[in-house]
Amino acid sequence: MAAAIASSLIRQRRQARETNNEKVATNKRRTSPTKDKVSLCERNIFSVFSKVRFCSGKKRPVRRKPEPQLKGIVTRLFSEQGFFLQMQPDGVISGNKDENSDYTLFNLIPVGLRVVAMQGVKAGLYMAMNAEGYLYTSDIFTAECKFKESVFENYYVIYSSTLYRQHESGRAWFLGLNKDGVVMKGNRVKKTKPCSHFVPRPIEVCMYKEPSLHELEEKLLKLSRSPTMNGEERPDAEPAEEEPEDDCTERDGL
Repeated sequence: MAAAIASSLIRQRRQARETNNEKVATNKRRTSPTKDKVSLCERNIFSVFSKVRFCSGKKRPVRRKPEPQLKGIVTRLFSEQGFFLQMQPDGVISGNKDENSDYTLFNLIPVGLRVVAMQGVKAGLYMAMNAEGYLYTSDIFTAECKFKESVFENYYVIYSSTLYRQHESGRAWFLGLNKDGVVMKGNRVKKTKPCSHFVPRPIEVCMYKEPSLHELEEKLLKLSRSPTMNGEERPDAEPAEEEPEDDCTERDGL
């Protein structure tokens, strides 16, 4: 009897122990998926926040190649005729005796070996010479806007078109002002006359972006300003080969 009671007690304890072990195992199995889910959720949240942080971060600055810079000058061009070359806001080129006028300021931009582009500071237009020898202003930079800069024997500076010249003699066409301060046709100006002689009076040295060269056809498409002379529309074209007497005063020693 005592042995039977002892065995039954042992059996009950074993069953109770097994039951407790099963409950513990069940609890462990139930909690582990929860932990996995939490860790998975945390992982997803971390990845989302990392993406958001990456997208909202500052973009790296794009390094651009430095644009070519040309060293030029802001200057006034004083003619031996007693005038400062000026470019008015409407594009008219003429002479002016007022040294302090802002219209007499020009940007001299080097665009080649001893070749410059002349741009009015206030008007923002380029000076150019067409195939008839007339000076005009252009909104865009073309081959007609290029002038060769040369130093003459008397240390005056002369400017000639790099594109046009006399067909037979090969004589260059020059920028010039007559004794009344009126611009002259390039084929009527000679380098030995005072009308073509200028003295640059630099104001400051500046850095310029290299002008973009456009074709002459683009100038017509963009309706560039028509050539003007003396503030009026140009007259009928005269033969370019004619060389009448210069409207200039001879200078002793020339």
